[in-house]
Amino acid sequence: MHSLSEFWHQYSDPTGLILWGGYVVLTIIIFSETGLLIGFFLPGDSLLVTAGLLAARGMLDVWLMCAILSAAAIIGQTVGYEIGRAAGPRLFAREDSTFFKRSHLQRAHDFYEKHGGITIVIARFMPIVRTFVPVVAGAARMRYRAFQLYNLVGGVLWVCGMLMIGYSLGRYVPGIEKHIDKVIILVIAISLAPGLIGAWRRKHAATAAPAVTDLRTTIPEE
Repeated sequence: MHSLSEFWHQYSDPTGLILWGGYVVLTIIIFSETGLLIGFFLPGDSLLVTAGLLAARGMLDVWLMCAILSAAAIIGQTVGYEIGRAAGPRLFAREDSTFFKRSHLQRAHDFYEKHGGITIVIARFMPIVRTFVPVVAGAARMRYRAFQLYNLVGGVLWVCGMLMIGYSLGRYVPGIEKHIDKVIILVIAISLAPGLIGAWRRKHAATAAPAVTDLRTTIPEE
């Protein structure tokens, strides 16, 4: 119980969380965020970038993290796919709860419908969406081999890409460790940007449609 409370205390401090839990906590969080429906709130992006920064200071092994965390991300989405395949439409009818929001699942479904299989790769870089997309793919009965190909590519690109961003900043930007909080805020903002832009476009399209209809009704027929 003490360890659990300490985990939550460290949750708001990615550096402290990594130093407290090391590779084990990193692996558990990456697996949970990408594979379990209750993991959508976990800070995957910020943890990976912070871990890269710490690796640049010699406190962690960046290549070891690339290997084990990529594996955790790939296995996590495989679990998510199997959850979707087993539960299917029942998930879309499930009521909201503390750890489950149907709106998140619907958002992932819409994204999947729009972009198809490549969504598995794109969604890796979008918080919340990456948790639910493999579930949608499983519910949609996406071919397993095709899913695993996208899963493999997306998992490696996301994990190693985020780690290398942090590692490169730590190696080539002097004093960057003093501004880890700003780096994390920037990474989170960039990660959230596609979703926010998409939401703005949907809202803009919804408000523009009635205006176009009203305009057409005022044009007299010849």
